[in-house]
Parts: sequence; C-alpha cells; structure tokens
Amino acid sequence: MSIQPLNRPEKYYGPDFNAMEKQDPEIAAVVISELERQRNKLQLIASENFTSSAVLAAMGSTLSNKYAEGYPGKRYYGGCEEVDKVEAIGIERAKKLFGAEHANLQPHSGASANVAVYLAFAKPGDTVLAMSLPHGGHLTHGAKVNFSGKWFNIVSYGVRQSDELIDYDQLRDLALEHKPKMICSGATAYPSLIDFEKVRKICDEVGAIMWVDAAHFIGLVAGKAIPSPVPYADVVSFTTHKVLRGPRGGMILSKAAHAAAIDKAVFPGMQGGPIMSAIAGKAIALQECMSDSYKTYAKQVIENCQALAKGLVDLGLRAVSGGTQTHLALIDIRSTGVTGKVADELCGLAGISLNKNAIPFDPQTPAVTSGIRVGSAATTTQGMGTAQMKQIAEFIVSAIKSGADQDKLAKIKSQVAELCAKFPVYPEPK
Repeated sequence: MSIQPLNRPEKYYGPDFNAMEKQDPEIAAVVISELERQRNKLQLIASENFTSSAVLAAMGSTLSNKYAEGYPGKRYYGGCEEVDKVEAIGIERAKKLFGAEHANLQPHSGASANVAVYLAFAKPGDTVLAMSLPHGGHLTHGAKVNFSGKWFNIVSYGVRQSDELIDYDQLRDLALEHKPKMICSGATAYPSLIDFEKVRKICDEVGAIMWVDAAHFIGLVAGKAIPSPVPYADVVSFTTHKVLRGPRGGMILSKAAHAAAIDKAVFPGMQGGPIMSAIAGKAIALQECMSDSYKTYAKQVIENCQALAKGLVDLGLRAVSGGTQTHLALIDIRSTGVTGKVADELCGLAGISLNKNAIPFDPQTPAVTSGIRVGSAATTTQGMGTAQMKQIAEFIVSAIKSGADQDKLAKIKSQVAELCAKFPVYPEPK
C-alpha cells in the first residue's frame, strides 16, 4: 500500500511522502510498515503516544534545515530571524501553560534535559538524592552504567515494602544524613502521585535544590488532571513525547533565578544547535494542551489506566501500590508463574506492545523481572475508553497464560487487530 497524497495548496511548503517513495523505496517501505504496526497492534508502552498530524508536519518541515546555535536574538549564525519566532512562541506557550517563570525548549531528549540539570546545579562528586532504579527511578537518576552514576555520588531512596509508596521518612533521614546538593523526585515506573509540598520542605531543611523529573506525568499536569510540581520545584525537566503528545524531545522549566544557569547548561554546556523542527513541534503540542479537549483527554487517560489495572487485578494479577493515579500501572504477574520477560514476548506475539518491568523488592533480575508496565496514553488518543480497557486486560492475561500456544496467540492477535480497526491511527484520507 502507499499513503494517499493530501489535498495541497498550489504552493506546497512541506514534505512529500511520494517523493520519499520514489527516491528511496526501501526506507519508504519501512515507514509504511511501521504505520501498519501502529495501526494494527495495541500500543501500551507508557512512554509512547501518537502525535497530531500538525506535529508530524512540523517535524518534517523546512525548519529542519536551519542551524541555530544560541538563543532567540543571540544566535551564533545568521539567517535565524524566522526560527527565532518559533522558539519565542514555544517559550511563551510553555510558561503560560505551566505557570513557569522560565522555559528552555532546546534539549534533544529527556536524558539531555537531565544532563543540563546536573550541569546547572552540581559538580562531579557532589551528592544527589534520587529514587532507586529498582523502585521505579530512571537511568539518569544514578544508574552505575549512566553518566549520573559515574560522575555523581547518588544516594537512593525508595518505597515502603508495606504499601509500595514513597517512604518520605526515609527520604528525609537520608537528606539530613548526606546533605545532598540536589534532591530529585520523579520516576519511570511509579504509578502514584508525588507529594511535592513534602519534598519541598525536605529540600528547604537541608538547603538542596528541588528537581522534579516529570517526564512521565507532565502531560497530566498540562491537562490539569494531577497537581503540578512547578510551584514547588526549582527546576522541572521532562520529555515532550509521552502523555504531552508532542515530538520526541525534552524541555526544562525553572524559577527565574536559575534561568541563566539552565540556559548555559543546555547551550553551550551539553549540546550545540537545537533541532528547530522539533521545537516547532513542541510549540504546536503546547498549544494543543491548552484546549478543553486536551483536558478531557488527560482525565480520560487516568480513568482508562485505572480501568486497565482493575481489569488485570480482576483476572488474578496484582497492581503495585494498589492501583494507579496516573497514566501507567505496574503489574506484579508472579501469580501466573510467568516472568516479565516472557510475558513481554508473549504479548508481543499477540499484537500487544508493553514492557517487562521490575517491581519493588523484585526477586528477579532487571533483565527478567516479575512485572510488566502498561500505559494508557496512546490508546486514549485513539479514542478508546474504559470498556476497551477491560477487553485489553483480557487480551493481556490470555496471552500471558497462553503457554506459548501459537494458535491461541494468533487468535488474540486477530482480536487485537479487530479492536484497533475500530479506533484507527492516522486514518487514510477519504
């Protein structure tokens, strides 16, 4: 199949898929097959979403051609008068949407944004308090194989074994003992809300910078579905491609007092020129987040994830921390006798994309795990609701318990495709 050309004005200002297909049919075929994968399979990776066509168009626009080291009005190259406008618009939208004093849209990714935060506030060898990776933290929060674990003295806090919620008493005790330069809150596999006011008080008590890595939940903040960390934090870093539904990239918000340090840390501190097409995509996504429809979407994301988690629990699995208050759920699948690694593989064969994930105090290794992580951002973008989440829970459990029976997996895959066809991704123009 080929993607149908859109109705275009006489003067065309954007990319042409037909040109790609003619120039490089091999790559064009992969683009088409990836579109078909997204259309025909369930996307439950909590880090993924479907951007709008407007964001996709920005990513493939002529803005990609411009090198723009520096900041609006202070570039190192000429010819930046137009891209300056794009970045300035995006900055103002970010500040307005989140009530932030300063915004930097240039980081290429969430990890890049986190590098900049370290550069702005800490020196190699400084102590930073961050959430334990086995309890839901991120690579950039102190993994030994990551720059954060190599360059900084990372002290980890975690969750209580009794309820799998953040142990704020432990966090305070560690802060008082180690006097960290910075305290990071935020995670990649923590389904509950974070008490930012409590973290702020601990930071003030020990004189630490309060850093929130909001990569996973910032879209819910944008949609006013959960409390914002911005009023409390010195700095907030995040990705733009999860619930926020923008292009792949990163962003940093901060207090005005830290603006110069953040900007210097991003450029020239850790990267050169920004990707101006991505900044345009971020600006578009920020505008989309200001709509009433996006607020409705963000609330539905949470309702859908809660319904999905409940569906899995009703079928005999266990939701870590008793459920979810966000867009993701962490599921303990030990009752099935199947590891997270195997469950990931079986679901993949059934047309369901999710990921194996360690659970707190996991007896398995990080490469095997006792759990899976599921997210509702992408399926909600497609228009699915709580009824579909119950059906998806049945698909997941059936795949995990299939015993790798190819006929059973093929039947589930067919049912998944049938469901996805009712909620098409980037439908063909009529």
